[in-house]
Amino acid sequence: MNKTVNLLQLQNVPINEQLQIEEALLRLTDENWCIINEGSPPSIIMGISGKPEELVDASMMKKSPIPLIKRYSGGGTVIVDDNTLFVSFIFQKKVHDFPCFPEPILRWSETFYQKALGIPDFQLRENDYVIGEYKCGGNAQYIQKHRFVHHTTFLWDFDPSKMDYLLHPKKTPKYRNKRSHDKFLCRLKEFLPSKSHFISQVIEGLKATYTVKKIFLNPLIPLLKKPHRKATTHFFIPL
Repeated sequence: MNKTVNLLQLQNVPINEQLQIEEALLRLTDENWCIINEGSPPSIIMGISGKPEELVDASMMKKSPIPLIKRYSGGGTVIVDDNTLFVSFIFQKKVHDFPCFPEPILRWSETFYQKALGIPDFQLRENDYVIGEYKCGGNAQYIQKHRFVHHTTFLWDFDPSKMDYLLHPKKTPKYRNKRSHDKFLCRLKEFLPSKSHFISQVIEGLKATYTVKKIFLNPLIPLLKKPHRKATTHFFIPL
């Protein structure tokens, strides 16, 4: 069994571009990947079934527009910026011995990050990563016949005023208990010394189980341009 994982590290690549890279690697290769992206220009990301009129404050978008993107995977809506850390896993199902359905994948990822980050009280609550009662990361997944994607947005830090772009969704995790964003979220910077520490711990966590092969973006560009299904799209709210 080939347990090699290609590691692609990015810095401040717009989240729309990162998602397009993921889709290409998912659909055009049969290799395993870990993509780590440190920061993105401000953007709002919805799951593929998200309805912007229910999730995004149109008046805020009219006042100060930022990109609104539908990703190819499910999950909730997040606002990201240069203080967001992104980690995406793309795996052949046969690499793992657990059934590749949403809940087992989430439990695998919970164990991976608990070991890698070593943060007390880090755990999975419903579909989120939390520290105690406070959300520090949101997850989304995409599952094919032979492959799956599990990707996460981690809050290294956040600007509470940017959270005003997001409406309170109709469906929220029970543990949120109707809390506003500023009372529901926490910052990883309060638990870890630096972004580089976070990234190095994730990489070391990978190396504990897999053979990690570092890959650079430029040689991948011809592959990324090959025809393939593209479900990540910019979305526009009529103003």
